[in-house]
Amino acid sequence: MKPLEWADGKVKFLDQTKLPLEELFCETADASFLAEAIKRLAIRGAPLIGIAAAYGIALAGLSAPSSTEEEIRRHLLSTIEMLASTRPTAVNLFWALKRQRRIIDEWHNGSVAELQKKLIDEAIKIHQEDAEMCERISSFGSELLNKNSSVLTHCNAGALATGGRGTAVGVITKAWELGKIKHVYIDETRPLLQGARLTAWEIKKAGIPATLIIDSTAAVLLKQKKVDAIIVGSDRIAMNGDAANKIGTYSLAVQAGYHRIPFYVAAPISTIDAGINSGKDIPIEERDAKEVAELFGRRFAPERMDVYSPAFDVTPNELITAIITDQGVLKPPFIESLKKLKLQN
Repeated sequence: MKPLEWADGKVKFLDQTKLPLEELFCETADASFLAEAIKRLAIRGAPLIGIAAAYGIALAGLSAPSSTEEEIRRHLLSTIEMLASTRPTAVNLFWALKRQRRIIDEWHNGSVAELQKKLIDEAIKIHQEDAEMCERISSFGSELLNKNSSVLTHCNAGALATGGRGTAVGVITKAWELGKIKHVYIDETRPLLQGARLTAWEIKKAGIPATLIIDSTAAVLLKQKKVDAIIVGSDRIAMNGDAANKIGTYSLAVQAGYHRIPFYVAAPISTIDAGINSGKDIPIEERDAKEVAELFGRRFAPERMDVYSPAFDVTPNELITAIITDQGVLKPPFIESLKKLKLQN
């Protein structure tokens, strides 16, 4: 399954807002259409957002005005600004845009066709690199699990969120292939139900025994000793190991700590922000109140009710057992282990 791919000068992507009831693919040559898809979560997941943004700049290169170098550069830089404004928390977005910006900055007096090819090649390279990183994360992470493990995951960090098999869900599917997974518990992940709609869909396709739960059931399962490990993804990791992920992750980590259940964060190095020292500096996106007050277009909360809807929360490093990266498994103190990575920021 490919949630996003480059096809003959266009980007083809699976509209994830329609899942699991409909598998609708869209195709576009318009970077602004792609930006809107990211904003409305048709394309989502930190690594996949970065990949999509890279392809967006490639599309902008193909649609650049064939006039002066200055106008072409202005067109491309304005597209970078537009894409950068879509989702503030996922650092992969800015990481990918920075790589494309570097190509634009280094382009001087060359042909437009050469620039276009370089932007396309870089986007494809970013996509391929992420697929390879997912495989390494999955292998490293699966080594942490014992045979017959029951694991719990929150939100969606699978193939739908990345360029490969996934991060947290990638660890799960790899461990399943190795005969280590007995059962998977999936948080529904309010308010947009990425667990119920997306992770459950992926896990079911993989044929893995699984149970869907509402988010607040997790603590009961931990108390009943039905979960051996919790594995989640991340949208941005600070240099002290604090990790931002879908809202509800922090409370899950607190519960894991209380019940002494290993809590693992799986993410590629593109998710690690070398410019941020701690989680307090991670910008947290706040979503539309309708996502909390409505469900599938039908309102159930009183009109004009105040709503607070952060899309993410930050799990403090002391609640994280290990961070699973494509360069290996990092253990506390993360402020030391993170420094040893070869980061690309």
